[in-house]
Amino acid sequence: MSAALYKQMMRVNLKGFLNYAFGSAFYIFLMFWLYPGIAKNTEALDDIVATMPEGVGRAFSLNGFDSAEAFISGEYYGLILVLILAIVSVQLSTQLMARMIDRGSMAYLLSTPTTRVRIALTQACVLVSGLLLILGATTLAGFAGKAWLLGDRYAFDGGRFVLLNAAAFLMFFAVAGIAFLVSAASSDEKRALGLSGAIVFGFYSLDLLGKLGDGIAWMRGLSIFSLYRPGDIVGGEAFPRARLRAARGDRVSLLRGRHTGIQTEGSAALIRSSPAPSAARNCTKRAA
Repeated sequence: MSAALYKQMMRVNLKGFLNYAFGSAFYIFLMFWLYPGIAKNTEALDDIVATMPEGVGRAFSLNGFDSAEAFISGEYYGLILVLILAIVSVQLSTQLMARMIDRGSMAYLLSTPTTRVRIALTQACVLVSGLLLILGATTLAGFAGKAWLLGDRYAFDGGRFVLLNAAAFLMFFAVAGIAFLVSAASSDEKRALGLSGAIVFGFYSLDLLGKLGDGIAWMRGLSIFSLYRPGDIVGGEAFPRARLRAARGDRVSLLRGRHTGIQTEGSAALIRSSPAPSAARNCTKRAA
């Protein structure tokens, strides 16, 4: 990894990271602010949810209202945070790789004594650092909201809340790896953004549709988001091994992106730096 490039890219993208981090922290704090009012009417809300089709409850992660983490796992971790981190993964992956290739910045980096693997690894570390910053801010805001707004009056399991954030990080570590691989393999920014966005939100749509009915539940098997189940963590299940599969899949994506990602631009840079065939023949004739 190139420390100088990492510092520069973090400096360039820090404002965007902080915007998403503050936005996520605000939303999670809002969820804690809303919960005391929700907790007073849990029975009525549970009755309303019970009248809904079962698929609707699964699709929108309605995990109950008995505890604060059950409420936020459905209202925030099951929907809002997924959309925020999906957008971050697609946009940031495109900015870190395809945009630099498309605008010629990558050619300058390749002209320095830096290997393609180091550049790709550095950009991947910037991407992971952004996810860590956003989820770290979300976790801290959650504990601050619990201490300030809930206190000891409402049930809240801090360990499960931490696991919710860990599962979200592993899930989007994998999603970002897929987007990073697409961006690294493309030399056009718009094409990379469209393709990675279609893949990520296509996976999300398949998972959402598969939750709506048992007849189409097989569609969830086609989506990586089927591994992300915050309701299972809130329900007291052990940390699912499926989350670890997501991390392993992301490592494969990053490794492939490292070896194949900058090849197109690297080849173009070598061609541009090489003398034209006619110029080479003229030089040979003069020497003769």
